Amino acid sequence: MSEKYKFHDPSARYFVTLTVVYWIDLFTRKEFKYIILDSLRYCQQQKGLAIHGWVLMGSHLHMIISTQQEPLEAIMRDLKKYTSKQIVKTLFEINESRKEWLLRAFTKAAQDIKRVKNYKVWQDGNHPVLLDTNAMLTQRLDYIHHNPVEAELVDEPEYYWYSSARDYIGQQGLLKVDLL
Repeated sequence: MSEKYKFHDPSARYFVTLTVVYWIDLFTRKEFKYIILDSLRYCQQQKGLAIHGWVLMGSHLHMIISTQQEPLEAIMRDLKKYTSKQIVKTLFEINESRKEWLLRAFTKAAQDIKRVKNYKVWQDGNHPVLLDTNAMLTQRLDYIHHNPVEAELVDEPEYYWYSSARDYIGQQGLLKVDLL
């Protein structure tokens, strides 16, 4: 793995992206969205994850994050591991028309990886980018909040529920956000 994409400064803010294998639009179902939200809340409360901006799109999650407790690489590793298991478990519990196709895709993604037993939901890595200037923070936050607008899901960023855009206009969003 490249040294360029690692969490080098434990007290800094980073832009990260978690992407579903094959860019599958998994988060079209509220059950899968809630798994991510509940897991992020847990990481905030129990692991010290600070979320400064976020958006959950159909196939990926963008965040600006930092921590004062557990290392970011450990939080991201645990988050991906736990949510993967919960997503697969939920696939077996809900009425999902794409269930067989999703399980085949997750199985195929895992087949050549020794550390993965049955299913691989997330792509490897999270591509952390150190945000060490105000200009970089502002650019990435705008990028995050305008993702749903660019995808033509909403007219304005604050209309998208699964984002921190509401928090930045003074409304309460779905997660606790440490404003920049």
